[in-house]
Amino acid sequence: MTTKVAIIASNGSLFDAYKVFNVATAAAASDAEVGIFFTFEGLNLIHKEAHQQLPIPEGREHFQEGFKRENIPSIPELLEMAQEMGVKIIACQMTMDVMSLDKDAFVDGIEVGGAASFIHYASDANISLTF
Repeated sequence: MTTKVAIIASNGSLFDAYKVFNVATAAAASDAEVGIFFTFEGLNLIHKEAHQQLPIPEGREHFQEGFKRENIPSIPELLEMAQEMGVKIIACQMTMDVMSLDKDAFVDGIEVGGAASFIHYASDANISLTF
């Protein structure tokens, strides 16, 4: 039986991105089927420009040095790894409409769907997470 992981990404800081993509790529590396639904500020994590300059929470700037020292992949690299591993990337249609964003504002290879389509995907998930 394949494990199925459903993740909702609704926050948009650098730490949120690391949480989402670290768990997603670890699950995919374990042969799990993984889908991530990006909504509200979480859309920053897959936005062509925003995902390359995500803010570090104030007072936590020292983490940047630790990421570099430990050779942790950047968010664009983790996103690319996730896509190469078959992680399903779904941008929330409603949030995109509210924010007047088109699919072309996001990295290539994403899907656009509403909450109902993600609920359908997640309905038989073994693990559901929200970040």
